[in-house]
Amino acid sequence: MSLDKFGRSVKLALAGLALAATTAGSALAQSGDAVTLKWALWDWDKVAYYKPLIEAYQTKHPNVKFESVDLGSQDYQQMIATQLAGGSKDIDIVTVKDVPNYTNLVRAGSISDLTGFMTEQKIDPASFGGLVDELKVDGKVYALPFRSDFWVVYYNKDIFDKAGVAYPTNDMTYEQFDAIATKLTGGMGVNKTYGALFHTWRSTVQLPGILDGKHTLAGPDYAFLKPWYERALALQKDGVVPSYASLKTSNTHYSALFFNGTIGMLPMGTWFIGTQIAKVKSGESKSKNWGIVKFPHPEGVSAGTTAAQISGLAVNDNSAHKAEVLDFIKFVTGPEGAAIIASTGTIPTVRTPEVTAKIASLPGFPQDQASKDALQAGKSFLEMAVNPNAAKIEVVLNRAHDSIMTDNISIDDGLKEMTEGVKAIK
Repeated sequence: MSLDKFGRSVKLALAGLALAATTAGSALAQSGDAVTLKWALWDWDKVAYYKPLIEAYQTKHPNVKFESVDLGSQDYQQMIATQLAGGSKDIDIVTVKDVPNYTNLVRAGSISDLTGFMTEQKIDPASFGGLVDELKVDGKVYALPFRSDFWVVYYNKDIFDKAGVAYPTNDMTYEQFDAIATKLTGGMGVNKTYGALFHTWRSTVQLPGILDGKHTLAGPDYAFLKPWYERALALQKDGVVPSYASLKTSNTHYSALFFNGTIGMLPMGTWFIGTQIAKVKSGESKSKNWGIVKFPHPEGVSAGTTAAQISGLAVNDNSAHKAEVLDFIKFVTGPEGAAIIASTGTIPTVRTPEVTAKIASLPGFPQDQASKDALQAGKSFLEMAVNPNAAKIEVVLNRAHDSIMTDNISIDDGLKEMTEGVKAIK
């Protein structure tokens, strides 16, 4: 991706030099000067890991104080862009919510290049499961991910037992997934059991197409998705999965069908783990005997390959406290920060054996070995690749997806609509 397309100013080329000159770790450890870092984030009172991260950091750096700048979840992208416009120094630490948010901040020149800092501090990109490479813009990285939800398969063991089908494994192809789902399907009407559920999000159909690393959902050509739409529509026609139209018109949430014990397998993100645990405890989820396995993979793709969403930390390019911010980012995105994040039931990007064990030990988490092993994802690809027009692309893809899944348009015509629509975006 060219930085020219992002409309970057010359100051970004200088930002890397400025950061490379900092000695965040050593200078900060020896400094006794009081510093207050303003942290732009969302839902301060709802997100469990903000306060413990700050408290743990302050035990090592009591001279560093923090001030939260809660911009809310709903309008965070617009609010952070406004806050950083015009060279404002009112924010030091920038939380990156998702890929569209990231690309907007890079394009505006609001966040600093961290590439030199990573080299200087010997931060290994491999520890982020491939996501740092996914975040590169013209070979540079402007945020480090600290939490990453990735896709797995939730399954109801009671449905498997009743059907006499072996539990899914952590090395399951899509062909095997479909065969298992077909075997689990049975019953009629209110007693109907579906082998699987594809929620109405387009990602439930499209994500398998990007796991080979050869394509992205940023386009410009979407012909590669044809076999995956053929697969989804065939399973829908055979009654193996609930129809898209019925889910859409009834506004049925994926959790409701899994909770009522009528779904054998549910491809979904790790964000659902905490909810499922809580609903089993409250009695709202009848799927009490459950587990997870790694996301299925296409033939020829390594087991454990999955799709992910990220939240990251960046530095306001105009911050007066870059050295301190960089040191905090290194702490949060490293093993110690990851352990704190995991202790709150949230999946961190860095998943060491210790971090994985902490999540697996949460009360209510399935205790079979396959479920524990499923927490250690392999290569991860961002659901939406870094692109300056990511938000606009989403609109085009969602519209065509809805038309295909409701049989209002053929697969070929729907993919043509995606391709032409995305190419027309300026």
